[in-house]
Amino acid sequence: MAPTPLTSLDVAGKRLAVRADLNVPLTHEGLGDTTRIARFAEGMKPLLDQGARIVVLTHLGRPEGELTPRLTTERLKPALERALRRPVIFNDTCAGPLVERTSELMEPGEVMLCENLRFERGEERNDPSLGAQLARLGDVYVNDAFSCCHRGHASTTSAVLAADRVAAGPLFMQELSALGGALTDPQYPSVALIGGGSVAPRLGVLKRLVPKIDTILLGGGLANAFLFARGYSIGRSFIEPEHAEEILEISALAMVAGCEIMLPEDFVVAAFQRRGVNAYPVPLGGIRANRRILDIGPNTVARYREILRGARTILWNGPMGTYETPPFDAGTNALAQTVAEQSRAGLCVSVAGGADTMAALNAAGVMNDFTHVSTAGGAFLEWLEGRPLPGLSALERKEHAA
Repeated sequence: MAPTPLTSLDVAGKRLAVRADLNVPLTHEGLGDTTRIARFAEGMKPLLDQGARIVVLTHLGRPEGELTPRLTTERLKPALERALRRPVIFNDTCAGPLVERTSELMEPGEVMLCENLRFERGEERNDPSLGAQLARLGDVYVNDAFSCCHRGHASTTSAVLAADRVAAGPLFMQELSALGGALTDPQYPSVALIGGGSVAPRLGVLKRLVPKIDTILLGGGLANAFLFARGYSIGRSFIEPEHAEEILEISALAMVAGCEIMLPEDFVVAAFQRRGVNAYPVPLGGIRANRRILDIGPNTVARYREILRGARTILWNGPMGTYETPPFDAGTNALAQTVAEQSRAGLCVSVAGGADTMAALNAAGVMNDFTHVSTAGGAFLEWLEGRPLPGLSALERKEHAA
């Protein structure tokens, strides 16, 4: 049973304890990409205008149950205030009688940001006692952190089960709708762009996509792994050789299902990954032993772009190369521009997800042109793989019991 959307409830005067995901990158100067904060705020502003009282619960980094000053969520307060365009109260704890009483004294339209959930040891242990304390911070307990749903933590599961009333936040519902439509009811022809450096998490994804998608375009470390499994020399490129047998199995499944898995036909290679290095394109079979594959080549870009221009549904996870270091961002940027052009023209539904993917599309300046870009990382991959998400399951169980 689908979770209740928060937007369907009368929230005037209500306390909303909202599990958000404001886990943004940190830099020496402050915060890195604040897309997650901006998107969360867009969903909360209409609720605040209706008189809701919002208690924000989030984690930041991996403090592992220890009070770590550099990971205090107070660092998020200025950015959240700018995004919401209103003051934010900061509370230096996230559970217990003091924060509960403070939440009760909040006025309609006020926002309170609580301290890092992961400073509490019970958070990652899914402690029911902590979950019950978190649930008491709101008249409605809201999960607006789809990106954290693959974690069975106190704030995503125990708190949901302990709460009197629960709902899914605006961002959560957007993710469900966009991902569900792209995977369960795609328009054809359908194309998946799958890249990135980590191979293991994406093999399960490929197994699930093969029966559903017409064409899969590979890049990054995943393409390297497929080439290696098929006996090609890839020089000093990153490789996880232990997956060769599983990759051949996926290739066989694709043949049976009529799904075409396409590999790059040329590459941009260099001795090292750094700016200013001597980089040049080479064809498949022409990679020297002391060179590394760092991007897809121009012929591959042209071929992939042609396929993308004919697609009605495009699903993207993982950059095509080491996009962090120019000029090895060229392949990813070119394909991102193509998908953006198709999306702007209304010719396709485009859904992308994963932390690196989001960063790459943001760097290319096209993130807002896609139909939907998921802020989820691990949850996006596990959703694609078809694995149960504890946070979503908890909402569904609560809905079923109501």
